[in-house]
Amino acid sequence: MSIETLSVPDLGGASDVEVIEVCVAVGDELELEQSIVVLETDKATMEVPCTKAGKVTAVHISEGGKLNEGDALVDIEVAASESAPAEEVVEPAVETPVAEEAVIEEKAAEPAAEAAATETEIDIIVPDLGGAEDVDVIEVCVAVGDEVAEGDSIIALETDKASMEIPAEHAGTIVSLDVSEGGKVNKGQSIGRIKAVVAAAPVAAASQAAGPTAELAAAAPAPAAESSGEAKLAPPPATVATIEPGPETAFYAGPAVRQLARQLGVELSEIKASGPRGRLSKEDVRNHAKTIIEDVKSGKLSSGAGIPEIPDVDHSQFGPVTIEPLSKIAKITAQNMSRNWLNVPHVTQFDDADITELEAFRKSMKAEAEKRGSKLTPLPFLIKAVAATLRAEPSFNVSLHSDGENIVRKDYVHIGIAADTPRGLLVPVLRDADKKGLWQIADEVNELIGKARDGKLMPKDMQGACFTISSLGAMGGKGFTPIVNAPEVAIMGVSKASIQPVWDGKEFQPRQMLPLSLSYDHRAINGADCGRFFTHLVATLSDIRRLLL
Repeated sequence: MSIETLSVPDLGGASDVEVIEVCVAVGDELELEQSIVVLETDKATMEVPCTKAGKVTAVHISEGGKLNEGDALVDIEVAASESAPAEEVVEPAVETPVAEEAVIEEKAAEPAAEAAATETEIDIIVPDLGGAEDVDVIEVCVAVGDEVAEGDSIIALETDKASMEIPAEHAGTIVSLDVSEGGKVNKGQSIGRIKAVVAAAPVAAASQAAGPTAELAAAAPAPAAESSGEAKLAPPPATVATIEPGPETAFYAGPAVRQLARQLGVELSEIKASGPRGRLSKEDVRNHAKTIIEDVKSGKLSSGAGIPEIPDVDHSQFGPVTIEPLSKIAKITAQNMSRNWLNVPHVTQFDDADITELEAFRKSMKAEAEKRGSKLTPLPFLIKAVAATLRAEPSFNVSLHSDGENIVRKDYVHIGIAADTPRGLLVPVLRDADKKGLWQIADEVNELIGKARDGKLMPKDMQGACFTISSLGAMGGKGFTPIVNAPEVAIMGVSKASIQPVWDGKEFQPRQMLPLSLSYDHRAINGADCGRFFTHLVATLSDIRRLLL
């Protein structure tokens, strides 16, 4: 064992550099390249790495102090094998940043070694579940020995919000499964193994290993060997990152962390530090950026609406209150409604449909419906009529493209049905409604609503709708303005039917009238389109024989 002193390397000409953090203490075991101290000048911060592994026996620096090139940092106890023999003179090769850059560029030009494809067993890992824990497994979609393609569903999970499917990341054969229906899984858990053919990682070129760096301090020449004959290696230059003066320089963060923050476009002042003494890490920066992205996608953060927040009010000052947390579905519904209301220019048109004959026919079919084990409510008639009208007036069966410059015309008719469930509002989707008869529509709708209320809907059961029907008929009311569920461009609200006096040209007749509210996206649909759509729909509901035309 021997005691060696590690000193400050070349600082690129800087002097009296401030110590902003001491990263080690007496008794610490240091590894090569581990940071000893973090220094900061007016324009840059730098981390001084350890050039030898060993145990710290003395620390000669403190936070807030000043250092110059050659000043002692720490004493470390190193093994004999770590020290060069006295009689051996080591001439370290020193490269300037310019030479190093040339080497990197030359190696970068060399083609990477081709990856060899090999068959290997890979763990099937549960991905990020959006913060959910102990998520229920509601379906295992594969079995041991099954051949799966990349993207095929492995298992289906259900959180308090909805269901989700975990896809295969590689094509191959299922070797083992460590999960079953009714079990629970968490992020990062291995649920089985798959034998897949994957490409081995190619040999990394120097340019790949180096990674992006900021401005490097000039390397100082190695000092000459002392007269005693003992050879000494000059410490490598500290890694330096140029920093633009600004508020972020007030935070404890190394060059690599600051550079990552600039690359991701996040402010250091907004990030919560998890490191010792409030020091920011790369993981802190990544987690902050991920949170921003998730908030924007979920609608929690708007993309420039500029609407001030509602001020917080202490309601308890006015009387007794209780505070209850929103369910996950309620939170998602609130975010979606806010996003749709802010982004879609809504117009709502109202009309009444005469469903006197429709109701008479429906009631006449009650006995047959019971015999079939079906439940024939007014909803299947509404779905069938809307589907026929979407075919007749295709201006409503569209979506705006995300680029804002194109419109997507759909050659299918899928109808969403808003359903009130114990977990909140869900919208299962009935596919190809225009191709199905009333009995089939009635049976499938009852099945979908049952799944919604039992919490058994899969994500695919709630996707792809062209148009949504929201019925409040059983709850009463004469009309309401439903919010368009983008990327759909229209939604119809159905209120409670009632007997109304209707003039037939000679006298008033009692007719059963159904109030309808049609909200649409005025970017995609104009008033004339809505007029034609409503006229066709009301006529169809008033005389269901039109469905045969």
